[in-house]
Amino acid sequence: MLHDHSCEICGDPHLFVDGISSHDLHQGQVGNCWFIAASSSLASRDVFWQKVIPNWKEQEWYSEKPENYAGIFHFHFWRFGEWVDVVIDDRLPTINNQLIYCHSNETNEMWCALLEKAYAKLTGCYEALDGGNTADALVDFTGGVCEPIDLSEGGFANDVEKRNDLFERILKVHNRGGLISCSIKATSDSEMEARLACGLVKGHAYAVTDVRKVRLGTGLMAFFKSEKLDMIRMRNPWGEREWNGPWSDSSEEWQKVSKSEREKLGVTVDDDGEFWMTFEDFCKYYTDIIMCRLINTSYISIHKTWEESVARGTWTKHEDPLKNRSGGCLNYKSTYLQNPQFVFDVKKPEDEVLFCLQQKTKRTTRKDGKAENLAIGFEIHRVELNRRYRMHTLQAKVGSSIYINARSVFLRTEMKEGRYVIIPTTFEPGLTGEFLIRVFTDVPSNFCELTVDEPVKTCWSGMCGYPQLVSQVHVVSATGLKNQDSNGGADPYVIISCESSKVQSPVIKDTLAPKFDVKGVFYRKKPGQPIIVQVSSILIVNCIV
Repeated sequence: MLHDHSCEICGDPHLFVDGISSHDLHQGQVGNCWFIAASSSLASRDVFWQKVIPNWKEQEWYSEKPENYAGIFHFHFWRFGEWVDVVIDDRLPTINNQLIYCHSNETNEMWCALLEKAYAKLTGCYEALDGGNTADALVDFTGGVCEPIDLSEGGFANDVEKRNDLFERILKVHNRGGLISCSIKATSDSEMEARLACGLVKGHAYAVTDVRKVRLGTGLMAFFKSEKLDMIRMRNPWGEREWNGPWSDSSEEWQKVSKSEREKLGVTVDDDGEFWMTFEDFCKYYTDIIMCRLINTSYISIHKTWEESVARGTWTKHEDPLKNRSGGCLNYKSTYLQNPQFVFDVKKPEDEVLFCLQQKTKRTTRKDGKAENLAIGFEIHRVELNRRYRMHTLQAKVGSSIYINARSVFLRTEMKEGRYVIIPTTFEPGLTGEFLIRVFTDVPSNFCELTVDEPVKTCWSGMCGYPQLVSQVHVVSATGLKNQDSNGGADPYVIISCESSKVQSPVIKDTLAPKFDVKGVFYRKKPGQPIIVQVSSILIVNCIV
């Protein structure tokens, strides 16, 4: 039986009553709408909640088998690269025998209250849940990667093409099982949870519960009209107070949609906190959206498969610059390259690459149990194709994240074929902490940390000629190439060689004036020997048999 601190809450408690639903959750007397919104999203995905609430049938209360009830519950959360088990008892805080925090419509349905208690234990206490980040909870529930998007800064409300592209991305994340949340930024304390005339609430996290292209038209017209409207459905964690504009629950716009389509969309007139909006109105009113992608790494899938690379690292202080690993951001040029460095390859002519840097939050001694985050971020540099040792001079920066004191920082970007170094940093030098970095590419990227500064010296170094000179060669372009194929063009590539080392660029198609941007680095034992740069071409011979 479930208890408060002194008595039983109810006589017939269950984890779930009539299944699990995003409508089950109602926020209590703690400011954790961000957690409730994430939990509402969780409830809509069986694959996720059954991971967070493992073996739920064994944890359920069965009145015919009371001897099976142990009074404890297990929950799983993803933390810093691994799933952790959190065990709680069945005592829940109440006033006058009523739950004071998260609760369900059904007084004997307890999964949401128990989930909240387990998460409070994970984070320190209930008070630590007062004000938080929806993205953190979504990651803890899924092990996914969260991409925050600033809708107002991105200008999606006034740019139709950008808005359509964003909707397609959101639709794809939703259809592939991702979790999504949104909010309207509050610019002052007085605006927090202030209700707008349209019914929406500022400074408040909403769960996105559906994303659809809704077919307009009724009767036979629905079959012949191809017009579709981009729509998005949200839920207020309060379980009430909805959008009252176009396409709200009882608005006349729904008459443009067939009855069967309305039933399929689950349109109701209840003030249950859930409502539809057009995506155009959504971008007009909401300022932020968070998309949590479950990155698919399974080869047995109809969806895009990503190659995931993961590494743990630390920012540590040391008086010796060669051993210091806490150099701060690029603003601190004298120490920046002392940070941890990781190398990876992009092996396609162009590839979409996802990066996620997560720090291990430090628990403070404050009684509210809130965790302290450092301001973190990362920079990406294009380097030589044969780089194997740490960078000691700055090279071209091709990408960077924002710097923010959040638990995770995300970047999604298109990258050209080549070798790159990513440098995760704290904003200021001299700060210490642990981090987890994840890189997702289309094909394996050979991702690894660069730990060595230069070729290792051995007892043979003096006899064989230890590298006396380090040379970087940068080939930018070539001209004057001759036609190599029957079409009057060429497919050139460049080879840079020095002593026993060489670097070969990717092939550039159909050009007699290639732009290469290819670099090689050489640790030379015999500085007198030349560096040879050779431009060759793939010869295509057309034969008729």
